[in-house]
Amino acid sequence: MSAAEELAGVAAVTGPVRRTGSFRRMFASELRLVFGRRRNQVGLLVLLGLVTLLGVALKVSAMRHPGQRGGDLLTAVAGNGIFLGFGGLTIEIALFLPLAMAVLAGDAIAGEANLGTLRYLLVAPVGRVRLLAVKAASLAVGGLTGAALVAVGGVLVGTVLFGTGPLTTLSGTRIGVADGLLRLLLATGYVAVGLTALGMIGLFISTLTEQPIAATVATAMASTLLWVLDAVPQLDWLHPWLLVDRWPAFVDLLRDPVFTDRMVAGLWVDLAYAVVFFALAWLRFRRKDVTS
Repeated sequence: MSAAEELAGVAAVTGPVRRTGSFRRMFASELRLVFGRRRNQVGLLVLLGLVTLLGVALKVSAMRHPGQRGGDLLTAVAGNGIFLGFGGLTIEIALFLPLAMAVLAGDAIAGEANLGTLRYLLVAPVGRVRLLAVKAASLAVGGLTGAALVAVGGVLVGTVLFGTGPLTTLSGTRIGVADGLLRLLLATGYVAVGLTALGMIGLFISTLTEQPIAATVATAMASTLLWVLDAVPQLDWLHPWLLVDRWPAFVDLLRDPVFTDRMVAGLWVDLAYAVVFFALAWLRFRRKDVTS
């Protein structure tokens, strides 16, 4: 049963419901819809497959060049499997995680409009603001799920391939396994916040069209454009204002002591983008014609 059918059924049987109960039901229904889509399930498998492929490639490289060590994150994986969680996030944050978020955001509003279910969702006793908030919350959960899958999958695959134990930080000091896993947890949350901010850009784009593919492509292109701008040295004055500029800053969690300045600044930028583009999505959605 689709989210529209479920909400219509609730409205017909029970009549007006309390707002909190309605939000919970909508949110649960939306999550079932998001994670029940086959393409989203395949997307999660791709994210997991990429970090597995990375681990296998590093294992083969370590076997071909035994004893070779470097000071970067990926070569550190050969010494401890927990590093593969960080390495997976580092590799996938530039393209694959944003692409996964673009797919979710493209379906958020444009997908419902394309299927003709958006107007039925609004027939239920639910305001547009609440419906948009449910969509935004589901995107946040989607971003967290993708980042967590890469991190947890990296640790599991890395443990199998390389084993685990105390970690040697990028500063040369040693930390325990529990401390390393805690830092990976913080890195996962940090990445998820950045993906959520990108999701709000995609949510706004999704309100502008009724073609989910167009919204997905536009969101992915926006992410790519931000990375391109961030790579141009002549635009260094603009870099601190770009959403993606501090996304890789979670690597600072592997230093001792931990550098927090870039991460804190990155969280503020993420929050600013999320608030601005959610507000733009609301301004557009509150006037959107859903009768066609």
